[in-house]
Amino acid sequence: MQLRRGGASKGATVAFLSATPETGVDSISVSYVLLGPVMAIVRPIAAILSAITSGLLVGKATGHESKAMAPVKSCCSSKSAKAEESKQASVPEKASCCAAKKATATKPSLWQQAKDGLQYSTGKLLSDFYLWLMIGLFFAALVQTLVPMDALAKYGSSIWTMLLMVLISVPMYVCATASTPIVAALMMMGISPGAALVFMQAGPATNIATISVVYKELGKRALAAYLFGVIVMSVFFGWLLDFGLNYFDISVQSAMQHQHSVLPYWLELSAALLLAGLILRIIWRQWQQQQNRTERTA
Repeated sequence: MQLRRGGASKGATVAFLSATPETGVDSISVSYVLLGPVMAIVRPIAAILSAITSGLLVGKATGHESKAMAPVKSCCSSKSAKAEESKQASVPEKASCCAAKKATATKPSLWQQAKDGLQYSTGKLLSDFYLWLMIGLFFAALVQTLVPMDALAKYGSSIWTMLLMVLISVPMYVCATASTPIVAALMMMGISPGAALVFMQAGPATNIATISVVYKELGKRALAAYLFGVIVMSVFFGWLLDFGLNYFDISVQSAMQHQHSVLPYWLELSAALLLAGLILRIIWRQWQQQQNRTERTA
């Protein structure tokens, strides 16, 4: 919204809004770990193309509004602007060695950047999606134990399943990274990779919070064009992914199972214990913060 208020068009604003969650390093890396390399590659490509399409549709639907809001050009203002530009051009800029030294000094070292990245990945990033990760793992284990693995396979790749994924994703306030473990559980239940892609694309882009913000800031026509573009393109890329996987005989589910089975048991157990410890640390810190807020209120 700051981009919009800073002068960006409505089409560019919704394109940024739609593409950013799916193309982040965190969502791509989590997709690679939980869903395999195919989904990690297809997901950002589909997000970028879907965002461009949605932006073009919004720009087309609200083109007359942008023209109506265009500022009126004045010959006096253009002359004064040119005079100011020539005045600034006549004054040479002086480089400051102190400023250069200051800029160099404030640049963080490679060690500091690695430390900051580690703190972010084990802190903020993990706190954003650990709950959804546990829910996804729980249902994945439950389904693998109680439900036959091919129970949903016959319906998992239909267009109706993809539309159902859209309906499920709208009321869920879930970010791109947090949606990944849920999708992994759905795929273990038999949902096709295309239907899973629809959930990942439509979920972060069409949740109720995003819809309300777009409606308030950009208007009714922009919202309608935005939703139409995101939903249609999500379903299209979901269908295209399933078609391509079937045509080239590629199984994403088997790739998911294979990449976990190649790890030695001691490494799997160590990673699980480390992850559990990091999650417990986050829960403990959140509980302490809640206690501190309660004491201040009291």
